[in-house]
Amino acid sequence: MVRTLVGYAGGTKPAPTYRSLGDHTETLRVEFDPEVLSYVELLEIFWASHDPSARPYSRQYRAAVFYHGDEQKRAAEASRDRVALKTAGPVHTEILPSGPFTAAEDYHQKYYLRMSGELMEEFKRIYPDPRAFARSTAAARVNGYLGRHADAGEVRRVLPSLGLSPKGQTLLLDRVFGKGDAASCGLSAAASPG
Repeated sequence: MVRTLVGYAGGTKPAPTYRSLGDHTETLRVEFDPEVLSYVELLEIFWASHDPSARPYSRQYRAAVFYHGDEQKRAAEASRDRVALKTAGPVHTEILPSGPFTAAEDYHQKYYLRMSGELMEEFKRIYPDPRAFARSTAAARVNGYLGRHADAGEVRRVLPSLGLSPKGQTLLLDRVFGKGDAASCGLSAAASPG
C-alpha cells in the first residue's frame, strides 16, 4: 500500500463531518501500487479483515467495497461470491460505486500511531502539517505496523526510510515485536541510519 486515509463516502450530504455524517459511511481509502499489490490481493486482505456475514447496525458502520470502474466492480463481486461459497451463508458486505470521498478530521487519522505518544511526537516533528501527516506513506506504514500488520522482512526493508530517529526506530520495533523480540527477528535500529 502506498497510503491510507480515513474518511466518509457513499452518501449524498455535502461536506460530511464526524458530528454531521448524514448518510455517509466511515471508510478507509487505500492507495496502492498495482505493480506491487494487485486489486485482487487487496480484496483478499479486506475480506480476511472483517466478518462479511455480520449485518450492519447502521449505515455509518456498514462494511462496503467502493469500486472505481467496471473492472474493479467485477473483481469485487467475484471475490464476494468466493467468500459466500466458503462461508455458505449470507454476505452482507456491500459492493458500491465509488463517489465523492471526504477525508475525516485530522484527529481521526492514523489511530494506532496517535496512541503511541513518543512515536507520534516524532511524526509531528517530521510532518508539522496535519494534512501532510495524514497523507504520509511513512505514517500509514507505521500505523499498520502498530496495528499488528507487520512482517519482519518488510519492517527490516522499510525501517531506514521512515524518517525516524534511532530512538524512534527502537520504539517502533519494541512496540511492534516486543522488547527483545526485534533482535530475534533480525531487526536492529542501532544499525539503521536515523
